[in-house]
This record gives sequence, structure tokens and C-alpha cells, in this order.
Amino acid sequence: MPIKVYNPTSPGRRNSSVLDYSHISRKAPEKSLTRRIKSSSGRNSFGHVTSRFRGEWHRRLYRTIDFRRTKDGVPAKVVAIEYDPNRTCDIALLHYADGEKSYILAPRGLEIGMTVVSGARVDPNVGNAMPLGSIPLGLQVHNVELQPGRGGQIVRSAGMTAQLMARDGEYAILVLPSGEQRRVNVHCRATIGQLGNIDWQNVRWGKAGRTRFLGRRPHNRGTAQNPVAHPMGGGEGRTGGGRHPCSPTGLLAKGGKTRKRKARSNQFILRRRKPGKHVQQATV
Repeated sequence: MPIKVYNPTSPGRRNSSVLDYSHISRKAPEKSLTRRIKSSSGRNSFGHVTSRFRGEWHRRLYRTIDFRRTKDGVPAKVVAIEYDPNRTCDIALLHYADGEKSYILAPRGLEIGMTVVSGARVDPNVGNAMPLGSIPLGLQVHNVELQPGRGGQIVRSAGMTAQLMARDGEYAILVLPSGEQRRVNVHCRATIGQLGNIDWQNVRWGKAGRTRFLGRRPHNRGTAQNPVAHPMGGGEGRTGGGRHPCSPTGLLAKGGKTRKRKARSNQFILRRRKPGKHVQQATV
């Protein structure tokens, strides 16, 4: 998908860019698959801020996505490729042979008119959903389940993909976008292909207002706050903090290990991700 750059008619336009949505075939979503959602602005039911630097977002409809893909053996035709304001990748509208409609995450190469199907004995084509035990080794997958029947939980962002490396008994070995090597049950399902909308990571927001539309408020430094608001706050003038960077609760913010030593999922991780940027560059 190409990126559109506008003429610098204003300071906000000077360093901003947007995606060219020429491949989007339908603007209005399927009404039966949408519902209204409300922004919580990072607050809980008592009105207390539990997630900082979040505010109101632009009003939007939530598209119900089929992350489970449990309609085995029923072919579905791709009717439209749509934009989803709730996620970075595009979505595809499916019409099943029995009359049911659903949304799925649109992988790269999925086009209108193509047919997708899910099940244990289907061809490993783009958009088909299969258990990891039936997918040929070396293929790229996305929307991977961590527990059978729970629905896809990982590898769901634009341009992301995981690679099926091997199988060992009841477990398949996947290399995730972060570089982590993980064991996943062979009965867990995944969808064939790499997610589309790869150029999303190259978009420049240009101005603060575009991030406010997404519900993100300005992120202020701990050293600029008062001592009662942050452990690194206070002092005369600008200070270096006086301690290692941390959160308001004292949790280390840069390089500190935050994973629990006795986490149950530790047994499934064969190789941990490398420190630093945890997102692989999407290959074109």
C-alpha cells in the first residue's frame, strides 16, 4: 500500500503522511457485525486512573472479528476489504456458503473473490485457518492461538508474521515477530500468511492532534513532576533523576526484568526475545 504525502500547507501537514486506501473496496461496515464502544480514558469503574496518558478518542464502531475460525469445511467468499479503526491491519468481510457473515484479519495477498476455508484437512492457502499440527513446516502464519479453542491472541498487528519451525510431540515451535521462540500446542489454530497493511509502520503522524484522535494523551517525564507524583520528581531546576528510570510505583522502566520467575508460561519459551526494539521489520 503506497503512502501519500501532502504539500506542506500548514505546520502539521509539513511532516505528516497518510496511507493510500485505494485498495479499500467498502467504506461502510457490515451493520450486523458492529457495536458501539465507549472510551474509558484509562479509568476503572470507580473513576480512578489505572492506565496513564489515555483520553477520549474519536467515536468509532467496533467490528466483531472472528478470531476462532471454527466453521470447519464451510467455504467463505471474500466480499470486501475494509478499514478497521480499532486495529492497524485491514479486515476482510466473508460470506459463508450457509449465509453467515463474519470479519477476519486480512492477510497480504487476499483479494476480493477468493475463497477461504478452515479445518484440519484444507489446503495451506493464504487466509485458510488450520491447526498447527496440519500446517507444513516453514510457512508464515498469523492470528495464533495460545490455548485450543480460545481464539487467536498473538501476531495480529499490521505486517506481522510468525514462522512455524518444527514440531516436537504435542507442541509446535514458532518464531514470533519479537524473535522469541515459543512452544504452542499443535491443536491451536493459526491462519496462513502474513498480515497486510505493511506500510502502516512508515506513517508519520505529523502533529499531536492525530495521536489524540487515537486516545493518547501527552506523556510527561517523571523528572518534570512533583515528588508526590513520581519517585523521580522534585529538585531545583532540571535534574537527572537521581536514580534509575522507573514508573510512579518504582518499577524499573529501562532494561529491568519485569517477568515473574514462576510464571506458568515460562516453560513454553525456548528462546527469549532480545532486548531493545521488539518488533521485526516487515519484509516486502
